[in-house]
Amino acid sequence: MPSFAFFDLDHTLLPFDTQALFANHMLQQDRGRTAYLIRFAPIALLRAAKVLPTVTAKRAFMGYMKGLSSAVLTEQARAFAQQVVRPWAYPELMAEVARHRAAGRTLILNTASPDVYAHEIAKALGFDHCIATQVQPSERMPALPVVLGSNNKREAKIVAMKKAVPAVAAATPEELQDSWAYSDSAADLPLLELAGHGVLVHPNEALEAIGKSRGWQVLHPKRPYQNKAGDVLCSALQAFGLYNTPPPRVQA
Repeated sequence: MPSFAFFDLDHTLLPFDTQALFANHMLQQDRGRTAYLIRFAPIALLRAAKVLPTVTAKRAFMGYMKGLSSAVLTEQARAFAQQVVRPWAYPELMAEVARHRAAGRTLILNTASPDVYAHEIAKALGFDHCIATQVQPSERMPALPVVLGSNNKREAKIVAMKKAVPAVAAATPEELQDSWAYSDSAADLPLLELAGHGVLVHPNEALEAIGKSRGWQVLHPKRPYQNKAGDVLCSALQAFGLYNTPPPRVQA
């Protein structure tokens, strides 16, 4: 009987937002591109005030990639996945990925992060499929990349996954009952509720209460910061290429 393991990415498989982490990776190689992100500051404020939708802010943030060829971005995404994401991935979550692979479950990475690098992360971490926010391919990245469809979040994750992986759309209730879903966010309740087994990673109090009422497992892997403020500081440093702490070594 086929079954699945669905994983969110940011703050679930690793302790960071990969949009900021990929910016850190790119800007440390080309400091001149930091200027593109300085222009993003007012957009970030408008997004925080809920004047702009998330997808608009996401498009504007990717402006630091302006002018890069698709070949260069693919090469950098591959290096980022291997050299940064794999070392930072929580060992506890990678053990879960390995457990489900050994059990024969189809592994699906389902993330709101851009597919510019998400597919390379899925390959590096051993996933069978990757569902991500789609960015329109172009020979060279424009200043305001076009997002195809909607931001891959909430119910959109389920719609996109069923379209990309027909086996999920065709899954029986019994097959889904034998499936697992992992996330840190209440935005992923549709994903968590799709599977018979939910696992929460560092949930907030409200989400943990929901999980407790449904018998979901809760994981608290060690993070490189102590609280939400520490997470925000890490993301801010990463967004400007200033996060220089080396990732932990991959365990053999």
